[in-house]
Amino acid sequence: MIYEGQAITVTLLDDGIAQLNFDLQGESVNKFNQTTLKELHEATDAIRASSDVKGVVVTSSKDVFIVGADITEFTDTFALPEEELMGWVLKANAVFSNFEDLPVPTVTAINGMALGGGFEMCLSSDYRVMSTKAKVGLPEVKLGLFPGFGGTVRLSRVVGADNAIEWICMGNENRADAALKVGAVDAVVEPEQLLEAAIDLVKRAGAGELDYLVKRQEKLEAVKLPPMEQMMAFNSAIGFVAGKAGPNYPAPVEAIKVMQKHAGKKRDQAIEIEAKGFVKMAKTSVAGNLIGLFLNDQALKKTAKAYEKKAKPVKQAAVLGAGIMGGGIAYQSAYKGTPIIMKDINQAGIDLGLNEAKKLLVKRVERKKMDAAKMGDTLNRIVPTLSYGDFKEVDVIVEAVVENVKVKHAVLAEAEKQIRDDAILTSNTSTISINTLSEALDRPEKFCGMHFFNPVHMMPLVEVIRGEKTSEETIATVVSYAKAMGKTPVVVNDCPGFLVNRVLFPYFGGFAGLLRDGADFQQVDKVMERFGWPMGPAYLMDVVGIDTGVHAEGVMADGFPDRMKRDFKSAVDVMFENNRLGQKNNLGFYKYETDKRGKPKKVVDESTYELIAPVCADRRDFETDEIIARMMIPMCLEVVRCLEDGIVQTAADADMGLIFGIGFPPFRGGALRYIDEMGVAEFVALADKYADLGPLYQATEGLRKMAAEGKTFF
Repeated sequence: MIYEGQAITVTLLDDGIAQLNFDLQGESVNKFNQTTLKELHEATDAIRASSDVKGVVVTSSKDVFIVGADITEFTDTFALPEEELMGWVLKANAVFSNFEDLPVPTVTAINGMALGGGFEMCLSSDYRVMSTKAKVGLPEVKLGLFPGFGGTVRLSRVVGADNAIEWICMGNENRADAALKVGAVDAVVEPEQLLEAAIDLVKRAGAGELDYLVKRQEKLEAVKLPPMEQMMAFNSAIGFVAGKAGPNYPAPVEAIKVMQKHAGKKRDQAIEIEAKGFVKMAKTSVAGNLIGLFLNDQALKKTAKAYEKKAKPVKQAAVLGAGIMGGGIAYQSAYKGTPIIMKDINQAGIDLGLNEAKKLLVKRVERKKMDAAKMGDTLNRIVPTLSYGDFKEVDVIVEAVVENVKVKHAVLAEAEKQIRDDAILTSNTSTISINTLSEALDRPEKFCGMHFFNPVHMMPLVEVIRGEKTSEETIATVVSYAKAMGKTPVVVNDCPGFLVNRVLFPYFGGFAGLLRDGADFQQVDKVMERFGWPMGPAYLMDVVGIDTGVHAEGVMADGFPDRMKRDFKSAVDVMFENNRLGQKNNLGFYKYETDKRGKPKKVVDESTYELIAPVCADRRDFETDEIIARMMIPMCLEVVRCLEDGIVQTAADADMGLIFGIGFPPFRGGALRYIDEMGVAEFVALADKYADLGPLYQATEGLRKMAAEGKTFF
């Protein structure tokens, strides 16, 4: 044994080949934390000191190679003063360069996922052999960063500037064939041949059959591209990537600028340039928020895992009510492997649901994400029916009929009589109280909400809503089923609108108030889209459906009359009265025409202004900051109330619900992180500035106390 630590061991194999093996104790995956970095430095020095070593193969004992740096350590590390952080990054880089400079050939055997720092480790070796089952990539841009352990330097010299820009700015995980094609790895073999192939390669290099020093030298020198071609490659990439990433995600463009700066430099100078750019990105609020979002996501997964231990298996599901929503639910369940019965009261509904599922599957086949055989298998897992014939075999039923209490009561009561006593009944209601719906049932403990978002196949969130009588086993089983469907479940307690719709309607309330006071809905849309929302509030209302919005607003007003009941007629009311329902009938705040791809295209309709003029003040320009404040304060305060009322258990649950459910701008991290970033006291002061607009703008006592005590949500 040449070296033995908690994360790394180095043993001498036959013919002087040292095996440096990653196996982080106490963890299911390998990652670069402080321990691993320290041990890599020590292990490299031990190899250098041994005269017996003629070559090194790098391996992993885990199913993955290395998933990257330990993100849980980022928050503390990135909080360091800029100079200290720069020192830490350069010290970490010295560990990789020290390994790269070993006086013997090195080969990394990539057995599984090698991402971020894990792939940067691979790049620091002379050769890379990859299993057909493995994936490699540099996904740091998804956290508002770019590679900081030499990744921009080494990759641009190994695969060329164009390929490096694509890999780093896209942040994708790349399969073995793609990695081999661009030269990111030197060989691809089947998993069982991996170690043997890596040892063979290092022996050939050691015997002089392969010139590893020439290969290594390429990474130590400038990028091999004439200056004029360099300038054209980098400048054109900056324009293209800036257009794709948008102004709120600076890391991809900054990565290109950094690569351009260090393209003409040797390794050590280039790494200093990379480190400086990395530190600049690490200090941005975008990186802080995206890292926080990642950690929140991990917390959600941990909670779901705990629920799964108490869950009953779901081998057969059912959906009541076909149509677009039912078809979407059936597709998602079947596609992810859980057979599902799709019941409706008439054939037309069945046909609509099946057509929805078929349409989604055909798209997957057209995009080569699925073959025809798998499409057939998926469709076979959807059983359409007009009767309850096979419902005794069902474990979980999702009711997805019209959003009407009487209809839902009747359907739920009827269904309960057709299923086993231990089967679970859920409702895909978006606004109606679960406690109210459970009044129709004999077994309310076996009932909860399972609120999907439209379109089901695209929206990651499922709200699992606990009623007063819902059992823990019911919640656990539905959480487990949602996960099996590929969704992110958030468990919330019952109230009108639950979490997502409860906080969305105060946002729409802010919009209604702005229009009443003379704001131009187009200006509001543009401001909120620049703020980071995928679409502004007028456009969103059109997409959701004005009639759906008016109905849900009524439910929310009944539930929270003190702040959600309006005392004025709004522009939305006028839209509804004039049967302008949005995209569903091609006329709402905007007109909708069909584009070349057959999708609705938004077009300005001047008649909208004439229509809403009687309920709006004379049109005037509002300052951007005022529009943002009047839109965001009501939403953020309602999220605070949901946390204070125990509708959600944690700030992480609340923020992830908004990110996954309504497209809250991810780079802002969520409503509660948005308050934290502004400062709780500063947010309360901003709310007080607009408090005369009504209760929607009035901070809670709990938030005032937090502000006084200097507390934060995260």
